[in-house]
Amino acid sequence: MATSHKPLPTAASCSCAVHDHGGRKAVAVDPGIKDKNLKRLRRVEGQVRGLQKMIEEDRYCADVLTQISSVQEALRAVGRELMRNHLKHCASAAIKSSDADAEAMYDELVDMIYKSSR
Repeated sequence: MATSHKPLPTAASCSCAVHDHGGRKAVAVDPGIKDKNLKRLRRVEGQVRGLQKMIEEDRYCADVLTQISSVQEALRAVGRELMRNHLKHCASAAIKSSDADAEAMYDELVDMIYKSSR
């Protein structure tokens, strides 16, 4: 019995993504936002190490859960910044370039929004 395979979605091409041997790279990232995101991620890294220590020390569950919520919110904040940049640069360029690029970008955005809302 033959099985039909759904074609894999193609990535939208846009002026803010370049391809190299390691994959796609953003080129329209505001240096201030990048610095802010890196600082936030370093803080998250410290919070996660703190969580590990809390677990090792058998800290009160509610305190651990509060710290987990803080880490999750910090990661969501980084995600919001990245989503905003992607919409502002990558998505708008792809949507303006051609119908095919726009369709691919719409699929990519729907997928991203679905994944980030889980």
